Amino acid sequence: MTIDLANIVLKQGSHRARKDGMCAMEAAAYVAGEKHSDHPACVCPVIGAFMRSRNDNLPDDESRTRLLLPLIPKIIGTRATPEVERARAYMALDWLARECAPAWLDAAGLSEHAAALRALAPIMDKESAKASQETLDAARAAAWAAACDAAWDAAGYAAWDAAWAAASAAAVDAAVDAAWNAACDAAWNATRNATRAAATRDPAPTAELLQASAVHLVERMATLT
Repeated sequence: MTIDLANIVLKQGSHRARKDGMCAMEAAAYVAGEKHSDHPACVCPVIGAFMRSRNDNLPDDESRTRLLLPLIPKIIGTRATPEVERARAYMALDWLARECAPAWLDAAGLSEHAAALRALAPIMDKESAKASQETLDAARAAAWAAACDAAWDAAGYAAWDAAWAAASAAAVDAAVDAAWNAACDAAWNATRNATRAAATRDPAPTAELLQASAVHLVERMATLT
């Protein structure tokens, strides 16, 4: 059976049956010929975690269908070894630290710290995660000082929450590693604080930039073998 993706509209959340609607991962299970589930066996759990979070945090059905539906054929068949899953999780952490957080730091007027994060070596393992922590902590502190009592914009939450979910889906030994947890925590807080600091400005351009960046991240994770 050939499935026409153009006829699918992605919905928020999980659904008891396909007739009730489908989120991105339920649609992946449908296209792959699996039973109805938002955890299809054919998709890497790291990619699945990222996609579920993005699906539920995008603002409307039009956005999630436009951004996530084209990714579905690319993520089917990405289930891999624990080593590949761990590498993909580090890709999500690297995105959070070197793309997501800097975008919000720029929006908050903290371009010096944004540049410092972008200049970090790619976060690929526990050694590079540990090496990034000092720079991430400095960005977190600067963003916290700039944030004051500004509201935390939902668009910023959506951006880092997906990366956090994907990073947390790594193999157990990576998830409990001290360097991993420290870098995750620092990147999480730097992004959160920068988003708060940017909330008094117009967050829409940054949110749109990160929507496209998140799509590219999934594409990169899917091609890693």
